[in-house]
Amino acid sequence: MSQSDLRVDFYIIADADASARLRFACRLTDKAFSLKNRVHAHVENAAAARELDELLWTFRQGSFIPHRVLGSSADEPAPVTIGYGEQYEAGGDLLINLCGEIPTFFDEFGRVAEVVDADEDQRRLGRERFGFYRDNGYSPNTHKLEQ
Repeated sequence: MSQSDLRVDFYIIADADASARLRFACRLTDKAFSLKNRVHAHVENAAAARELDELLWTFRQGSFIPHRVLGSSADEPAPVTIGYGEQYEAGGDLLINLCGEIPTFFDEFGRVAEVVDADEDQRRLGRERFGFYRDNGYSPNTHKLEQ
């Protein structure tokens, strides 16, 4: 995929609470799933994967987002996956990055969503990721969200 084909969006959340990033990631996942997109949420570690897994079941009453944590015992295909490290499935439409670093496989998706909250470390890491994309020929978009 060429740089011009990859869409990169930064979602800047006003709240400094890390759970706000996860709640927004759930809403973004829900919307992408409703549009029949395959989604991969990339998190820092196994604990964050479990937290997002649980939140996807409970964040909105009546919602059902079929998903699975990569590397878990249930490896049936699902349109939404959660992984960390180098875990991902090829062929996804949207990568939701909830990590401080950009995954090495980011350019295998049609779209990347970077979710940044108001925590100062998160903002600093977000600025570094924004600079990486810009310096490598991508044109990141920024969306400031009010909670």
